[in-house]
Amino acid sequence: MPTLYVENVPADLYAALRARAQARRTSIATETIALLRQHVPTAADLRRRKRLYQSFLRLQRLAAPAGDTAPSITGLLRESRAELERRAE
Repeated sequence: MPTLYVENVPADLYAALRARAQARRTSIATETIALLRQHVPTAADLRRRKRLYQSFLRLQRLAAPAGDTAPSITGLLRESRAELERRAE
């Protein structure tokens, strides 16, 4: 397994990392690896995200209504205002 050495870590960042590791009862190295896994996607992660996004697009196309069947927000607001005016009379 490769080894990673990091130099010149700012003191406040190191203190925050150390506090986080202590709170989780892990080592700084374990916490660093967990943070890297959480925030740095691997090639496999990127492929999975791409497949998920493509699936989403396919579902979105299937769910999209044919034509403009949904009322517009402007139309709904106009109807609502007209109803309020009728009630006020």
